Amino acid sequence: MNTQASTDFDRIQNAIGYIHAHFREQPQLEEIAASIHLSPFHFQKLFTEWAGVSPKKFLQYITIEHAKKILKENDATLFDTAIETGLSGTGRLHDLFINIEGMTPGEYKNGGESLSINYSFAESPFGNILVASTPRGICYMAFADNRDKEFDGLKKLFPKASFRQMTDRIQQNVLHIFTDKWEKPEQVKLHLKGTEFQIKVWETLLRIPLGQMTTYGSIAKTLNNPNASRAVGSAVGDNPVAFLIPCHRVIQSTGVLGNYHWGSNRKAAMIGWEASRATN
Repeated sequence: MNTQASTDFDRIQNAIGYIHAHFREQPQLEEIAASIHLSPFHFQKLFTEWAGVSPKKFLQYITIEHAKKILKENDATLFDTAIETGLSGTGRLHDLFINIEGMTPGEYKNGGESLSINYSFAESPFGNILVASTPRGICYMAFADNRDKEFDGLKKLFPKASFRQMTDRIQQNVLHIFTDKWEKPEQVKLHLKGTEFQIKVWETLLRIPLGQMTTYGSIAKTLNNPNASRAVGSAVGDNPVAFLIPCHRVIQSTGVLGNYHWGSNRKAAMIGWEASRATN
C-alpha cells in the first residue's frame, strides 16, 4: 500500500468514528460525507472501494443490534462450530494455517536474550503496522500510528533481544492476511511470549470465524473457567499480534463493541470490514 491508501484510511476511520457515535440516529450519506468534508458522491465511491460495501450497509454491520444478532445466533456454539467446520474459505484460512509455538520458560524469563528479531513497517487497510519475527515465527504485530512508540513497545516485550530492521519471508507471508491471497498460503507460525493461560486465550481467539463476534464470558466458559471473564479480558488486551489473533472480535455481552488498544474506531472498522467480506 502507498501513502494515498493510508490517507484514505484516515478518512475512512473518521467516517467510521462519526457512524459509531451517531448510529442510533442512522445518519444519511450526506451527513457522514459532510463530517469528513467530502461530497456524497466521492465519499460513497471511496468508502465502497475500501469496505467492499456501501456506507449504509456498513452502518448495519457495526450497530449494536447487529452485534446482538450475531451473538444470539452464534454465542452458544461458536467455538464448536468453528472447530467442526475447519473455518474453510478465502479470508478464513489464516485460522487453519496458524500454529502457536509458545516460548520456553527460559526464553520467557530472560526477556528474549539471544533472540534475533527482524522487524519492518508496512501498510494495511487499517493504517501503518509494525510486524516483527524470529526464525520461529511472528512474535509481534501492532498498528503503528507512532512508529517510535510501537517499536518501544516491541523492545519492552523483549528487552534483551537484538533487533534488525528488515523484511523477511515470515513477515511477507503473514501480511497476506490483509488481502485475498490465501488460496495457497504457506504455514504461518506465531512465536509468542505469554503465560499458559494467555496462550490458551489467544488460541481460542483464533477459532472465532471471520465476521463473527464473541464475548469475554463466552471465552471463559470455553476454557472451563466461567468466573475468569476479567482474566480473559486482561489476556485479550495483552495480545501481542494485532488483527492476526483477532482480539477485535471480542465485544461486550450487551453488543457494545467496547474499547480497543489501537482505538475503538479502528476496531469498528475491522469488524465492519470483516463482516462485509464474510457476507460477500
